[in-house]
Amino acid sequence: MSQVKENDTVRVHYTGKLENGQIFDSSLQRDPLEFTIGQGQLIPGFEQGVLNMKLNEKKTINIPHTEAYGEVREELFHEVEKDKLPEEMQLEVGMGLVSKAPDGSERQLILHEIKDDTIVVDANHPLAGKDLTFEVELLEIK
Repeated sequence: MSQVKENDTVRVHYTGKLENGQIFDSSLQRDPLEFTIGQGQLIPGFEQGVLNMKLNEKKTINIPHTEAYGEVREELFHEVEKDKLPEEMQLEVGMGLVSKAPDGSERQLILHEIKDDTIVVDANHPLAGKDLTFEVELLEIK
């Protein structure tokens, strides 16, 4: 029976969960995820977990945060003056914000704290510092 090896392109269905069981992402209601093993397209722990799977196999992959989105990095918290924000903006801790760089690129931020004259935003990936569990089904090996 065929097994996944380096440089294989595979298609999988997955459901990603946090330690508390909360689902943060799933492919079940859309097309399966297709990627090539060893290309660095996904977090390392996910690719490693799919390696050596057999066609139609279902597997639970537990990924520590160090093999997922890494540690929460303190240097990615930034204080921003409130007067730099649109006046009509209703601020709420946990809300998503987008920062535009001079080159036009965008960065997703989370509002971490609201102070009198400033806000603190978090530029870490929302899953940084979190251990992840994926239920994976291997559908195809190309």
